[in-house]
Amino acid sequence: MTTPRLMQGNEACAEGALAAGLNFYAGYPITPSTEVTEILSRKLFENGGRFIQMEDEIASMAAVIGASLTGAKAMTATSGPGFSLKQENIGYAAMAEVPCVIVNVQRVGPSTGLATAPAQGDVMQARWGTHGDHPIIVLTPSSVSECYQLTIRAFNLAEKYRVPVIMLLDEVVGHMRERVELPSANQVEIINRKQPDAAPHQYVPFRSGYDKVPSMASFGEGYRYHVTGLVHDDDGFATTNPEIVQSHLNRLQDKILLHTPEIVDSEQVDTEDAEVVLIAYGGTARSVTRAMRMAREEGLKVGMFRPISIWPFPEEQLKLLSQRNVKFITVEMNFGQLALEVERVVGGKNAVYRANQVNGELIKPDTILDRIREVY
Repeated sequence: MTTPRLMQGNEACAEGALAAGLNFYAGYPITPSTEVTEILSRKLFENGGRFIQMEDEIASMAAVIGASLTGAKAMTATSGPGFSLKQENIGYAAMAEVPCVIVNVQRVGPSTGLATAPAQGDVMQARWGTHGDHPIIVLTPSSVSECYQLTIRAFNLAEKYRVPVIMLLDEVVGHMRERVELPSANQVEIINRKQPDAAPHQYVPFRSGYDKVPSMASFGEGYRYHVTGLVHDDDGFATTNPEIVQSHLNRLQDKILLHTPEIVDSEQVDTEDAEVVLIAYGGTARSVTRAMRMAREEGLKVGMFRPISIWPFPEEQLKLLSQRNVKFITVEMNFGQLALEVERVVGGKNAVYRANQVNGELIKPDTILDRIREVY
């Protein structure tokens, strides 16, 4: 049985986290993500969880890592400058394979930028913000309902693959309100991290099987093991042995690469006969949907390709689409960050145009329609 509600995007993120089993949150208020923190500061206690307002975003991310190591399902939320501050500890979580969820409600940057205005300038930062090669999963919703659904999925992916998962919203999606129908608790799929099947004295914390994902014991349950941000062996202790270093870093990549078909997600609308395909995500996809309909009314064959998982990027789906002689227009509230990935995937076989805007306002359907007419 579903329950209809009028809900804000940030609120849906908070509700989705609770439905997924969130029981620890550490954060620091920052516009336009603050509602996530405010809601969970009340509701987590009501659900038996723990909430901590930390002194800054660096400490928030560190607390999330510590809580997850004790077995908690842990999350934090932030925006622009706060997301930058979290990057070092996101890298630590990737290396130490600590499952956690980070919500980033994007705003105009760089630096303080426009604190309450929408942007999509953190796409590449979400993938490469922390130094070194590291695995990451990034999901981006375009509706309030998806904020709820994808937050649950973010927790499930984090737990299943022992990896940080980023929910990449923008201010439009975070602050808009829509009618949503929340499923009952027994309709929500919950995935928990793999538990060790060995006794504490036989446990090898970073040894994995065919799926490349180690089991994860919780601190405080009799399993004692070493956790470090250094490259380490299966026992968790730092090493400079080139063979072990290469093997360990390969496994971190492989646990995502091998499961990419299960992780990637995208949506296609009216692409079957399209001569121009608009590529958009987040709040921008809503304007694109309207522009696409307006173009169809003019007799222009236009479709939409919407990445739901930005990282890993749904490149196989896009490659299939690019086999036809179609033109692509990437529509983004930045200077063309995802366009670089689209150009890489199509490999010069298709024309890739851009429709970019960075003035703190959502790109209007009329603006997109003008761009469609130019390149059609």
